[in-house]
Amino acid sequence: MILFCAGAFLLSACSGKHEGAARYRTNCGICHHNGEGMKGEIPPLIGRVDVIGATAEGRHYLADVLLNGLNGPLDIRGVHYNFSMPSFRNRLSDHEIASILTYLAARGDSERPPVFSADEIAAVRAHPLPTSAVAEERRRLDEIHRLP
Repeated sequence: MILFCAGAFLLSACSGKHEGAARYRTNCGICHHNGEGMKGEIPPLIGRVDVIGATAEGRHYLADVLLNGLNGPLDIRGVHYNFSMPSFRNRLSDHEIASILTYLAARGDSERPPVFSADEIAAVRAHPLPTSAVAEERRRLDEIHRLP
């Protein structure tokens, strides 16, 4: 019985990771490629989502980005980006967004990357924002602790 439970847990963890990867490829990969982005056009995600998601404010911001989109100039790792990311509010469920963020966080260098839940995405979803407010949220967060 113990082996069965351990096997079920591992299968669940692997399928969750697989789902996040599949959802990322289908919804995000077309622009962000393998998470490396396109220098000067589309920001990289790998090595950033895990760091940004290490704080409660950062987790909230990442959920806002996927739910509400993001427009405007960003400076990331010394590279200037001026792009427009669409909202996934009406395209992806809370579970799907959580799986994408968890997948991206796991691809970073953090020893214990954050794991996102559908419940925390749902809480953020309850408060829609215009993309300009998401950009302002990023600016405020960046002033508190520099975002990668």
